[in-house]
Amino acid sequence: MHFNKGRDHIENDPSFKGLKVNKGTEHLPSLNPEAARRFLQNKRKNLSVDQYVEGILAGDITLLSRAVTLVESSLPQHQEMAQEIITQCLPHAGRSVRLGITGVPGAGKSTFIEAMGTHLIEQGKKLAVLAIDPSSERTKGSILGDKTRMEKLSVMDHAYIRPSPSAGSLGGVARKTRETIVLCEAAGFDTIFIETVGVGQSETAVHSMVDFFLLILIAGAGDELQGIKRGIMEMADGIAVNKADGQNTAKAKLARAQYSNALHLFPPSRSGWIPRVETCSSLNSEGVIPVWEMIDDFMTHTKKNGYFQQHRNEQARYWMTESIQENLKSNFYQNPRIKTLLPELEIKVQQDRLSSFEAARQLLDLYFKGLPK
Repeated sequence: MHFNKGRDHIENDPSFKGLKVNKGTEHLPSLNPEAARRFLQNKRKNLSVDQYVEGILAGDITLLSRAVTLVESSLPQHQEMAQEIITQCLPHAGRSVRLGITGVPGAGKSTFIEAMGTHLIEQGKKLAVLAIDPSSERTKGSILGDKTRMEKLSVMDHAYIRPSPSAGSLGGVARKTRETIVLCEAAGFDTIFIETVGVGQSETAVHSMVDFFLLILIAGAGDELQGIKRGIMEMADGIAVNKADGQNTAKAKLARAQYSNALHLFPPSRSGWIPRVETCSSLNSEGVIPVWEMIDDFMTHTKKNGYFQQHRNEQARYWMTESIQENLKSNFYQNPRIKTLLPELEIKVQQDRLSSFEAARQLLDLYFKGLPK
């Protein structure tokens, strides 16, 4: 049997007359109609406030995440709905342990959270981790990569990890984090971790929304006593010297002694609690239990002497004031007349034709004149 390649088709040969060849399709549709139908069928529908609240109280993680997205949104309609959801969830919140975790970049905060979180979930607790991720000052973008560093914890049933970018004003980020705490508590999470970036003023904001503030440090990275000079040491209720493993074990123990001695130099806190220092190795999950026992002792101590509830009441008042400031600022910049005049005055200030203070006075006068009397 001989075939001429390029001119003859093998299927046309008499010996293959039993072979049936169907005619091909000239043009296939660019979109699969069945796939389009399924997409439209499964497209997320806009939910009511009651549906959100019902889902959150039932522990629905998907609806919790969608509600947090509404909280983080800057759209007025989303903010309005978010506030209604928070108001309805508020009576079901407030029954968790709120732990703030900070430390210099590279101290092993994410690894510590995974080790501690795994231990707590094994003890039957439900954990929510709210990570404030640093945003680029140039691009305003954020990696939101904390979840990738908690591979084991992120797949556990009773764990919820939510990274949030720190773009925008610090007050706004902190407010959104505090509102997210309310939603997580309403969803049944009894332990809340708030991880901050470890640089700047974010520690002050996080300290104002947690019960216990844990500072994670490492030994062998320079002068350990440098950390004592920082104001953050005064806010810490406890210190964990991380990476106490291998050749670093001896250095970690020495750093623990130095920090313990230094903490006694600080004036006593209003809670009556004396901060403690523990060493741990998050990589090997060693020393995590003593750190949690320290936190547990603090909670018992402050609840017994009444400081716990007093501190939470003060935090609520503080966030009322912060919320007023944030809303006033937002309302000011959203004012149509301010939007019109602001670019013009900015140019004059940059060209030294007008002082910064005079420009601010003119804008404020314009804003207050437009308010209803």
